Amino acid sequence: MSFLAELWAFLKVRKKFWLLPIFIVMALLGGLIVFTQGSAVAPFIYTLF
Repeated sequence: MSFLAELWAFLKVRKKFWLLPIFIVMALLGGLIVFTQGSAVAPFIYTLF
């Protein structure tokens, strides 16, 4: 949780708010990969990419 606090402080101080959507998309894609790694939905996810 401290990582998120430090990331937010960095974005706020350096005025790099344009990086926030990139981090959100990367986190969502990473979560999707972890979530579907062992499930039966995995072949359908791979067809999207």
